[in-house]
Amino acid sequence: MTVGYAERVLDLAREVAGTQAERIGQAAALLVTSLRDDGVVNAFGSGHSEAIAMEIAGRAGGLVPSNRLTPRDLVLYGGQPPSVLTPELERDPSIAHTIYELAPVRPQDAFVLISSSGVNGTVVELATLVKERGHPLIAITSVQHSTAMTSRHPSGRRLLDLADVVLDNGSPYGDAILDLPGGGGYGAVSTITSALLAQLMVTETIERLIALGQSPPVYLSANITGGDEHNRALEARYAGRIRRS
Repeated sequence: MTVGYAERVLDLAREVAGTQAERIGQAAALLVTSLRDDGVVNAFGSGHSEAIAMEIAGRAGGLVPSNRLTPRDLVLYGGQPPSVLTPELERDPSIAHTIYELAPVRPQDAFVLISSSGVNGTVVELATLVKERGHPLIAITSVQHSTAMTSRHPSGRRLLDLADVVLDNGSPYGDAILDLPGGGGYGAVSTITSALLAQLMVTETIERLIALGQSPPVYLSANITGGDEHNRALEARYAGRIRRS
C-alpha cells in the first residue's frame, strides 16, 4: 500500500505541474515585477501550510528577499503571551491586521498566501488586507476542497476569491488520497503538492530574472563552504526588511 500511495502522489504531482504551468508563469511574472522594484516576497501559512511558507522564505536555493509570516508573530514581534497560540487562532480574522502591521512591508512587496482549505478567518482577512493595500497576491490552495466549503470569514469569501493568481495544489476534499474501509481517508497530499508549486514558482522567477540579465539574490546552503558569507552579504541589501525567525 505504501507503493500505492507513492504512485498516487507522483501521478498527482505530474498532473499539478502540467495543469498549473500557465498560472505558475503568471505568479512568477508578478514576483519578478516586485523584485525588480526592490520588493520582498511575504509568505504566510498557518498549521501545516507554514511548511510551504518555509519553502519560499529563507530556503537554500530560494530568494533572499523573502519573509515568512505566521500567527507566532503575535508573540515573537507583538509582545503577546504564548498562550494566545491556540489551534483555533487561525480562524480569527482580527489577528490578520496585527500580523500585517508587524511585518516590515513596503508597497512594492508581493504576497504568497498558502491555505489548502482557503476558508479560515485569518488567511481570508489577510488576503483582503493585502489587496486593499494594493499588493500582488498569489494563493496556493486546493480548489476542490475550498469550493466545497463554506467560508469561515464574515464576508463569505475564500482565499481563491481574492488572489490575482490561484495555484491549485490538486488535493481532494479532505486532503487524504487513500480510502479507509467504512469511510474516511488517509495519506495526506496537500503539503507535497503545495511545496512543489512553491518551488516551481520560485525557480521560474529566478530563471526569468536570469533571462533579463539580472543576478538573482539566491541563498546558498549554510552547510557549504562560503555559504554563510554569501548569504550575509545578500541579506545586508535588505536590512530591516527581512527577518529570519
